[in-house]
Amino acid sequence: MPGARVKDIKRTKVAKHAKVADVAKAARATRGVSNLIPGEPHKPRIVRVGITQMACTENAASNLTRQIQLIEKAAAAGAQVICTQELFRSQYFCQVEDHRFFALAEPIPGPSTDALSSIAKQHGVAIVASLFEKRAAGLYHNTAAIIDADGSVLGVYRKMHIPDDPLYYEKFYFTPGDTGFKSWKTRHATIGVLICWDQWFPEGARLTAMQGAEILFYPTAIGWHASEKREFGRAQHDSWELIQRSHAVANGCFVCAPNRVGHEIVKDSRGKPVNPDGIEFWGQSFIASPDGAIMRRAPVSREQVILADCDLARVEFSRTHWPFLRDRRVDAYQDLTKRFIER
Repeated sequence: MPGARVKDIKRTKVAKHAKVADVAKAARATRGVSNLIPGEPHKPRIVRVGITQMACTENAASNLTRQIQLIEKAAAAGAQVICTQELFRSQYFCQVEDHRFFALAEPIPGPSTDALSSIAKQHGVAIVASLFEKRAAGLYHNTAAIIDADGSVLGVYRKMHIPDDPLYYEKFYFTPGDTGFKSWKTRHATIGVLICWDQWFPEGARLTAMQGAEILFYPTAIGWHASEKREFGRAQHDSWELIQRSHAVANGCFVCAPNRVGHEIVKDSRGKPVNPDGIEFWGQSFIASPDGAIMRRAPVSREQVILADCDLARVEFSRTHWPFLRDRRVDAYQDLTKRFIER
C-alpha cells in the first residue's frame, strides 16, 4: 500500500505539471498572432498576461483559496500580469437588495490584498484584484486593487459606472467611483483597469489609454437571464465581446476581460432563492490584441486560466499605423461633457 500511494502521488504531480505546461504552451502559441508588417524591424516586448475564470460559492474563504490557486497556476505557467474576475470573493449578491451582504465588504488594504500581495511578491507578478471595498461606515465601492510585483499596492480603481437592472442591483451597494480613470506603471507593463459596466462606455477606455495604458483589464460578472437566453442570449454575448474588442482597436492596446462561470441562485435570510432563475454566467473570458483579434478565449462553463504572450511593441505599431490618437479633434469634443445636446 505505501508503494501504491507513492505512485499515486507521483502521478498527481506529473498531471499537475502537465496542466501547467499545457497552459504555458497555449500562451506561447499566441506569439504567432501579430499585426506587424512582415520584414519590418521591431524589438519585441513580450509580457505574458493571465486572466482567471472561476465559479463562486457562498463561502468567501473558499473563494479566496480557489482564486489564489488559479493565480499560482498562472504564475507557474509564466504569467507576469494576472487579473481576477469581478468580485471573486462571493457569489454575485447584487441579484437582490439585502443589507446582509454589506458584511462581505472589506477594507483596502485588508485581508484579500494582504494575501494577494504575498503571492505577488513570492512570484514576481502584478495582480489586479476585484473586491467589495468598505471605505468607511456607509461608504462602499466596487473596487480593483492594483498590486505590483514587489507586493506593494499601487492604488485602487473604483468602478465609475454603476448599473441598476433586473438582478444587477448594484446602485444599492456601490457608491460611484471617485478615482477617475487611471493607469499604473507596474514592473511588467503599464496597465489600465475598468470594471464590468464600464466596458460599455468608450470614454473610459479612451481616457485610460490616453494615460499610457498598454493593456486594459475589465474584471467582469455578466451572464444570461434564463427567460431571455433563448431569444437574446447570443446577441447579448456578442455585443459584450464586440464593444471591448472595439476598445482594443480604437485605442491600439490589448484588452483582457475575465468573467465568472456558474449558475448562481442567491438566497435570502430564510434560505429561499431571491429569484428562482438566478443568473447563468457565460464565462468566455478573453484576451484581444490591438487589432481586435481574439488571442485566447475561455469556455462557457468551465473554470480556466488563460494566458497570452502580448508583444507590447504592437501598441506602438498600432498607434503609428492606425494613428487614431494623433487625429483626434480635441478642439471639437467639448459637448461630450453634456448629458444631451439640445437643438
